[in-house]
Amino acid sequence: MSVESLPQARPAAPALSTRAALLALLKRLHFAIGLFVGPFIFVAALTGTLYVLTPQLESALYAQQLFTDATGPLQPLSRQVAAAQAAAGADARIIAVRPAPSPAQTTRVMFAAAGLGPSESRALFIDPHTLALRGELTAYGTSGILPLRTTLDYLHRNLLLGEPGRIYSELAASWLWVAALGGLVLWLAQRPPRLTRHATDNARQQQRTRRRHAFTGLALLLGLLFFSATGLTWSGWAGSNIDRMRNALDWMTPAVSTTLHGAPAEAADPHAEHHGMMMMPGMAMPAAPAQTPAMFEGVLNAAQQAGIDADRLEIRPAKVSGRAWTVNEINPRWPTRVDSAAVDPHGFRVVDVVRFADFPLVAKLTRWGIDAHMGVLFGLPNQLLLAAFGLGLCLMIAWGYRMWWLRRPAAPAQHPGQTLCAAWAALPRLPGILLLLVAAALALALPVMGVSLLLFLLADAWRWRRAVQGGR
Repeated sequence: MSVESLPQARPAAPALSTRAALLALLKRLHFAIGLFVGPFIFVAALTGTLYVLTPQLESALYAQQLFTDATGPLQPLSRQVAAAQAAAGADARIIAVRPAPSPAQTTRVMFAAAGLGPSESRALFIDPHTLALRGELTAYGTSGILPLRTTLDYLHRNLLLGEPGRIYSELAASWLWVAALGGLVLWLAQRPPRLTRHATDNARQQQRTRRRHAFTGLALLLGLLFFSATGLTWSGWAGSNIDRMRNALDWMTPAVSTTLHGAPAEAADPHAEHHGMMMMPGMAMPAAPAQTPAMFEGVLNAAQQAGIDADRLEIRPAKVSGRAWTVNEINPRWPTRVDSAAVDPHGFRVVDVVRFADFPLVAKLTRWGIDAHMGVLFGLPNQLLLAAFGLGLCLMIAWGYRMWWLRRPAAPAQHPGQTLCAAWAALPRLPGILLLLVAAALALALPVMGVSLLLFLLADAWRWRRAVQGGR
C-alpha cells in the first residue's frame, strides 16, 4: 500500500494547559457516563421510586392476610404457632415468627419451603384472636416484604435477571458519585456564555436544558452521593471490598452471640435481606433442632423481660442444635428499635443482649443509611423525599440526553484526538501519573467501574479511528 493511499489524519490539536486538559478529560468522562451509564441509573432511580411508594399499596392489596377485624382476648403465642404448624404440615420447619404488632393485625409464621429463592419464606398469617388462617404468601428478607414489593425489589436490584443482573445496579452506583462531582466541577468552571438577541432557537433550547440539568444536579448532589455510597454497600464485588474494609477497621455491626457457653458477640450483616438467609438449592439442610410452640412463647417472654419490647418483633429459632434462639426488634423508624437478645430455648435463659444505643457510631450510621435508602427511617416523609429525589434524577438524565441531542447536529466536528486518552496524555507528567494511580485504585476497589472504564477507552479509540479515516 502506498503512502498516498493511507488515511490522512487531521491537523494536531493545539497544546492544552493543565486546567484545560483536566476539564477536557472530565467533560469527556462526564459525557461517557451520561451516554452509556445514564440508562442504568435511570432504571435504578425509577424502580427505586416505585419500591418506596408501595408500602401502603401492599398493605391494601394484602389486607386479608395482614389485618383482622376479630375482637376478644388474644390467644397465647404458643397456640398461634401451633395453628400455623397444623396448617403448614407436620414436616414444615419454622424459620421465624413475628407476633401480631397490634390486636388488629395478624401473627406471621414463616416456614422454609422448597422452590423458594434465597431469603424467601412461606408465610402463614394467623388471626391472634380466633387462630384462623387468614392466608399464605411468600415473604422476602428481614423486612418481610410480600410479593408485590419483592418483585419491585428484584427489579431494582437485578432487573429480574438473577445474580448476573446485579452488575447493572453496581455499574450505576459505581459511576453515580463520579458523575455528580464531575458535573459540579464543570458547572463551576464552565459557565455558559450569555446569548444575544440574535441567538438561534436551538441555542436557546440548549441553554434552557443545560440550566435545568445543572440546577437539578446541584439540588440532588448530596442525595446522589448518599445513594451511590449506600448502593455500593449492597453490590457484589464492591460490596465485598467494603465489607472487608469495615471488618479490618472494626466497623462491623455487632450481633448477639448465640453460643450457649459465653462466646463473644458476632458481626451482623445489615444487608441480610439482600443475601441468602436460607439454604441454596441443592445444598443439604442440617438436621433441624427441636421446635415446639411452647418454646416460641417462652423465648419471647424471656426476651421481653430483658427489655426487647418493641411493637414489632421477630423470633428466629437456631438453625442447628446447641445454639440460642434470637429475638430481634424490627422497627427501623426513628427512634431506631433494633435491639436483640439471644435466649436458651430450653431453660429460657437470656444469654446475650445487644442494644442499638451501644452500637459504634459507624454501625449506627450504617443502619440509618440503609433504612433511609429503603425509605423506612422516617416513614412517610422518607418515602416522599426519596420519590422526589428519584423522579428528579430521572428528569436530570432526560435533560442530559436532550442536551446531547440538541448539540449533536450543530456541534462542530470533534478533533479525533479529543478522547479520554488524549486528554490524559495532554497533562503534565506528575498530574498524569497521579490520575492514573487514582484510576487504578478505584478500578481495584470498584471492579465494575474498572471494566466499564476500559470499555469507555475502547469506544473512544474506535471513534478516533473512524475520525482519522474521515468518518463521524
